[in-house]
Amino acid sequence: MVGTWMQSVAESWLVYRLTGSAALLGVAGFAGQIPVLFLATIGGSVADRYNRHRILVATQTISMLLPLILAALVFTGRVHVWHVFTLAAMLGVVNAFDIPARQAFVVEMVGKEDLVNAIALNSSIVNAARAVGPAVAGVLLAAVGEGWCFLLNGVSYIAVITGLLLMQLPRRMQAEHPAKALAGFTQGFRYVRHTMPVRDLLLMVALISFAGQPFATLMPIFAEEVLHGGARGLGLLVASAGVGSFAGAVLLASRSRIRGLGRIVGISALTFGIALTLFALSTHFWLSAILLAVVGMSMITQAASTNTLVQSMVPDAMRGRVMALYVISFMGMMPIGSLVEGWIAERIGAPLTVMAGGLVCIAGAIVFNVRLPKLRVLARQLIDGQHVEAN
Repeated sequence: MVGTWMQSVAESWLVYRLTGSAALLGVAGFAGQIPVLFLATIGGSVADRYNRHRILVATQTISMLLPLILAALVFTGRVHVWHVFTLAAMLGVVNAFDIPARQAFVVEMVGKEDLVNAIALNSSIVNAARAVGPAVAGVLLAAVGEGWCFLLNGVSYIAVITGLLLMQLPRRMQAEHPAKALAGFTQGFRYVRHTMPVRDLLLMVALISFAGQPFATLMPIFAEEVLHGGARGLGLLVASAGVGSFAGAVLLASRSRIRGLGRIVGISALTFGIALTLFALSTHFWLSAILLAVVGMSMITQAASTNTLVQSMVPDAMRGRVMALYVISFMGMMPIGSLVEGWIAERIGAPLTVMAGGLVCIAGAIVFNVRLPKLRVLARQLIDGQHVEAN
């Protein structure tokens, strides 16, 4: 994960160095994540039909090769911006199958009794890396350039693949009549549409993903033009968001109960919108870094709490498909938001664009909090139906 965050920062810096365009930063984010929007539903159906462990070995192996190719292009001086877009899109296709399988695989590893802690622990790992990776990337970008970030990320997958191959897992019970991929998606979509707590949770995630999270795509502009921090400043800003995310994940990891997570989702979504709006208005580097820490903390507590609640409510046979819709909400909407905000930022500037996104998130959070009392009653019924301790 450290390597992944290094690559994310280095990739955005490479695009900005090659083009100097806010719009193309949006295109880079769009290319890397739009495949998730269209293919994650198929990936979720595949995860419900086939061995998730084997799926992960295959997807992680392909994920290792792509940054190594990008590193080779940078080191040989042959890299063009279309190379970055193409390889980002290819990784997006891989992620469309990897992420639903990985999300659904958590229960197979730890069981439902440890689900709350496991999801929070996973989030803490991801966000500890988010704190370290960008900071390291900022130093490497300033010292030796983007290629080393891509190379180190590719090499890091050796540890991931080795860990997967060393696992010994109990045999997973397969559904008697697994649905075909497209039919499976229809079933998953129908389940979410008619299950109000799951539907509203995913809609809140989707709104923040579309309107709020694309701020990360515009970070090179804030680092260079607004806060005058350069590549090193970019790494520190992204790392600040990672520190906040890590803190939020650690707080969640200390919880052993599902009760109260709905309220945490509502408060976190509102805090995210407020902190993001204030960040857009800031012109002081360290104030911006502090606000990004709050943005990161609220974002991860909202997303991880939603993940836990959704996994606790859905039946095992639907888990891969529903988690695919979670992935679409969390990751699939962001590329569209990145494209839209990149286009808007070209015309009105990055600060006003990010501020508008923050205000949209505030409005959505207010609506969610108004609906929360009714959602909590329905959610408790679903959780009790899955024999998950809700007290």
